[in-house]
Amino acid sequence: MNFIDPIAKLLGEWSYDLGGASVAFRLGLSMVFAFIIGCERASKRHAAGLRTFITIFLASTVTSMMDIYLNKAYGVSTAMLSAATVIGIAIISTNSILFSSKSQIKGLTTSAGLWASGILGMTIGAGFYTVSLIGYIALLCCLTYFPAFEIFLKNRSNHFEVHLELVSKSNLQDFITTIRKLGLRIDDIEANNAYLSSGLAVYSVSVTIISAELKKYKTHKEIIEAMSTLDYVYHIEEMN
Repeated sequence: MNFIDPIAKLLGEWSYDLGGASVAFRLGLSMVFAFIIGCERASKRHAAGLRTFITIFLASTVTSMMDIYLNKAYGVSTAMLSAATVIGIAIISTNSILFSSKSQIKGLTTSAGLWASGILGMTIGAGFYTVSLIGYIALLCCLTYFPAFEIFLKNRSNHFEVHLELVSKSNLQDFITTIRKLGLRIDDIEANNAYLSSGLAVYSVSVTIISAELKKYKTHKEIIEAMSTLDYVYHIEEMN
């Protein structure tokens, strides 16, 4: 029994046969999906924006349709082009991952979003409109609404990491002593050599809140603001 996508069934036979109208519809749908996600990413100044997402969507949609055509016209059963496209998108996605001067990894969500967009483009090209629509809504919600929830969870965590700039390297021991008195445990300290020429002593510090009072009443922001009042702290901020 041949499966017919529910949305394709509603649209009519033209939408699931690989004809001119179907090709145009799939490419148009792909561009609309890519445009919305690309605008959302670009508005937040992420590495991959509008043009990147449209290109990924279109390329994966076209290769998916090409594999269908090769199967029908020449009996090619292996989706070689789609497999190659997935690998290519994975490579491109990896290049969007960056390491900042504050030892932070940036671009992981954008990288995953590009990869997921490529998969969605293939489902559109294959004519699986229902899967494409549901998957697209889920992806858009994940990229748009989950960050606020993620921040909420992080703020409730007893573990956080800060980017610390001290006036002098000799102040590090004083800083360690002070935050231990505040009820924090140091899990890791890593010197950041990117700031050697600045004259500052810069570190990435992972801490855990162990004081019951701090766990109950203080947010990460309030704790960091308290640290910033120390005379020898030039700058301090939480790392994402």
